[in-house]
Amino acid sequence: MSRAWFLLWVIVVWQVAAWAFAPAETPAPIPAGDGRPFGDYESITVESRSSQRKGALAALDLPQTNRCGEERKRFISGINNYYFQRQNQTERYPEIHGKPGADYIAAQWSSADDKRIDRLTQEAYAAGYLQLSDFDGVAGKMVAAIVRNERITGKGCAG
Repeated sequence: MSRAWFLLWVIVVWQVAAWAFAPAETPAPIPAGDGRPFGDYESITVESRSSQRKGALAALDLPQTNRCGEERKRFISGINNYYFQRQNQTERYPEIHGKPGADYIAAQWSSADDKRIDRLTQEAYAAGYLQLSDFDGVAGKMVAAIVRNERITGKGCAG
């Protein structure tokens, strides 16, 4: 019986040693992308970006009385959808297309309307009509970057 236990002990020690001294798996390198600034269906995505801008501007142009109560969902949804798409594309284009994609998408999301949306978002946040908790994780990352230097000075729906 002691030989069986000894053999079992040897196998366990060998297995533990194999795990301990085995080379660590190296993560796969991030691909440099396909070298193109955008994919085959970019015309559809350009139209989508335009639609997202219109939705965000429509939400941000709502009167302050429509930013609370029943209309609040519409207000938040328009802004959330815009920033979700913007953050998602800002992350995905470099992953898929490399530096040409990163440069392309940065230019696509820096129009005069995008700057206006950012400014109106900052104003709504400072006035207390927006909170970071209003946005999902993806959109929340972009909104947090947009409003990071803003100080809340208003009470929004509470006031």
